[in-house]
Amino acid sequence: MIYLGIESSCDETSVAVVSENKILANLVSSQDFHKDYGGVVPELSSRAHLEIISPLVKQAIKKASIDLNDIDVICATAGPGLIGALLVGLTFAKGLSLSLNKPFIPVNHIEGHIFSGFLMKQKPEFPMLCLVVSGGHTLLLNVKSESEIYKLGTTIDDAAGEAFDKVAKMLGLEYPGGPSIQKYAAKGDEDKIKFPISQLKNEFGFSFSGLKTAVLRYVQKEHLESKNIQKEDLQDITASFQKAVIEALKQKTDKALSIQDYNSLSLVGGVAANQKLRDAFQELSEKHNVKLIIPDLEFCGDNAAMIAHRGMQLHKSGKKFSLTHNAFASIPEGTFR
Repeated sequence: MIYLGIESSCDETSVAVVSENKILANLVSSQDFHKDYGGVVPELSSRAHLEIISPLVKQAIKKASIDLNDIDVICATAGPGLIGALLVGLTFAKGLSLSLNKPFIPVNHIEGHIFSGFLMKQKPEFPMLCLVVSGGHTLLLNVKSESEIYKLGTTIDDAAGEAFDKVAKMLGLEYPGGPSIQKYAAKGDEDKIKFPISQLKNEFGFSFSGLKTAVLRYVQKEHLESKNIQKEDLQDITASFQKAVIEALKQKTDKALSIQDYNSLSLVGGVAANQKLRDAFQELSEKHNVKLIIPDLEFCGDNAAMIAHRGMQLHKSGKKFSLTHNAFASIPEGTFR
């Protein structure tokens, strides 16, 4: 069986061709022009998806060395994400499904991330504790099987990736914030500034708005504004901020591992590309003697291979979907138990 995956939830257009045991193609076209605006502009994102999706599908099919008619199932991200961007990929997939008379599978973007560890040579094992950290979501999940996902905790305000983006913008750094902060933090003193780590009544809940405000107040107090910050001070601020975010993520995950036994621990999503966070999870893995699965960098950010793989899981389970299935901006209520 050959699965075509299409991902267009935000500012990356991605097309993948996946067989049951191999990734034949996984192409990603990033919309770098959003850097000029300091964040994603939804209307411009939708237009860029429209321009690139058809040629990208053709490139992916060529790279996979197959014909269009060789595709057995067509999968596309239905949400969550930017509605305009989602509709481009979803509508394209529906049209392809109709013209080829092949099954159509709408995929939850977050579920794509959750099971992205299965794209690796070493696979996760259930039950799996999974931390999803991206620009729009921070979720700690107990994944018992492909169909049983239980939410332990989430953020009550900003997602971890959103906090990285906002603090980077506050400091005058380039969008996206994650890579920019990691770059400067590499040469900084992470113990120079003691930024707060939120403590919530929900033992597995996250909050990053207070941390973001603490960085703003520090900059205003010490430097008045971002343009007055010297490079060495910028390195210390980013390193200290990064440490606070990672410590919050690490503490909650550590607590979850202490309460229940898991066969594997998985770190997924765009922020999973952060090397310090990957190192922190390696420490947790060793502490609790649990198998750690972190996708390669190629599969941390938004990509169609994870969408095709999740679509394959849903198709194999016997699920069927109609072409009336619509896009959704937020995670539907009841998606995770």
